[in-house]
Amino acid sequence: MKRISITTLTILTLAACVRETAYDAAGTFESETITVSARGSGEILSLEIREGDSVTEGQILGVIDTMSLYLQKLQLQKQVQTVQSGRPDVEKQVAGIRAQLAQAKREKARIEGLLADGAATQKSLDDVTAQIAVLESQLNASLSTLRSSAAAVDGNSSAIEIQIAQVENQLEKCRIVAPTGGTILSSYAHAGEMTVAGKAIYKLADLDNMFLRAYFTSEQLASIKVGQQVRVFADFGGDTRIEYPGTITWIASESEFTPKSIQTRSSRANLVYAVKIAVKNDGRIKLGLYGEVVL
Repeated sequence: MKRISITTLTILTLAACVRETAYDAAGTFESETITVSARGSGEILSLEIREGDSVTEGQILGVIDTMSLYLQKLQLQKQVQTVQSGRPDVEKQVAGIRAQLAQAKREKARIEGLLADGAATQKSLDDVTAQIAVLESQLNASLSTLRSSAAAVDGNSSAIEIQIAQVENQLEKCRIVAPTGGTILSSYAHAGEMTVAGKAIYKLADLDNMFLRAYFTSEQLASIKVGQQVRVFADFGGDTRIEYPGTITWIASESEFTPKSIQTRSSRANLVYAVKIAVKNDGRIKLGLYGEVVL
C-alpha cells in the first residue's frame, strides 16, 4: 500500500508539472483603449452614458452648453443680411443708360439712311455718333464702379460666412461623440461640471477584440511569425481554462526583461520579446486576465 501511495503521488506531481509547463508563453489580456476628450468648452449639460455601457461609432455621449455660440451665430447671420442689403443691383442701375444708348444707335441708323438719300447732314450723323460714344463711356464707368462695389459687398459677406462656419464647427464640437465603438471603462466627468477642450470625459475600449500580450524567449522567436495561428488559453483560476483561437499580430523588435507577474518556460529573469495575439472575445475574457499560449 505504501508503494502504491508513493507511485500515485509521483504521478500527480508529474501531472502538475506538465500542467504548469504545458504552454509556450504566458501574459495578460489587454485591449486598445481610447480616451474621449471634450472638443469644446463650457458647462456639460448631459452625459447619458455610464461605465459598462456599450457605444457605437459616432454615437453622441454627451452635450456641452451651446447657447452663447448659438446667439453668436444668429448675430453673424443678421450681419450678412445687413451687408447684402447694401449690394447694388448692377443691371437695374445701368438700365437707363442702356436704354439711351439703344435709342441713340437707332437714331444713328435712321440718320445714316437719310444721309444716303441726301435728306440729312453729316453734322447730324457726327453728333449722334459722339452721343453714342459718351453713353458707352458712361455705361462702362458705371459698370466698373457698380461691379467693384458689389464685389466689396460680396467679400465682406464671405468673411462673415466664414465666421459663421467657424461657429458652426464650434457648435459641432460641443457634442461629445464616440470616435469608435466599444465599452465605456471609466467616466471622468458629470453633468453640470465645467469642461475645457482636451479634458478627458470617458475611456472606452473594444472588448470584443482583445489581445493577449505574451512573452517569448529569443529561442522561441524562430518558431513564430506575424499572422501565425496559435491556441490561447484564458486562465480563470483553479482548473478553469478556456481555449480560444488566436492570431499573432505583432512581435516586438526589442527585448525586455520578463515582467515579474509572468512566468516563462525558462528563467523569469531572461530577456524576452513581447508578442500581441489577437483573440475574439466571447464576453468572458476580462482586462488583465491571465492567459497562456500554445504554438
